Amino acid sequence: MSKAQHSASKREVCVEEVVYLALLRTTDMLSRGVVQVLKKEDLSANQYNVLRILRGAPDGLACGEIANRMITRDPDVTRLLDRLEKRRLIERSRDPQDRRTVMTKITRNGLKLLARLDEPILQMHRRQLGSLGTERLQNLQGLLLEARKVQT
Repeated sequence: MSKAQHSASKREVCVEEVVYLALLRTTDMLSRGVVQVLKKEDLSANQYNVLRILRGAPDGLACGEIANRMITRDPDVTRLLDRLEKRRLIERSRDPQDRRTVMTKITRNGLKLLARLDEPILQMHRRQLGSLGTERLQNLQGLLLEARKVQT
């Protein structure tokens, strides 16, 4: 390859792209730790996310609201809920005020499962990110919140 061809094949790298790729790599690396903890309970990251969402909503939520609150989008939330219901980690029932709406609630079994996972997940996060220190983590959180405000 000639010098002219090599120069033409190179493009300017922007810092936004470098940061974007670093975020993806970091997310993948951090996610592996969560997956390892959840694997012991035969739970996917999305299933865990749904259980955490429902723990924070004691009156239950409709399927669409669960989907809106999820960290990563799942194209088939209904199937995800089916699997959790089959394991008796959640229960679904018709909303008495609007029979068209199906409300989903976490069960006692689901709460027990989350209680077992709380400490191992917390310790894993501390191992992964604790060395950054509280102030830097808070700064990082603020930067990530700002980045999410930008509309694509």
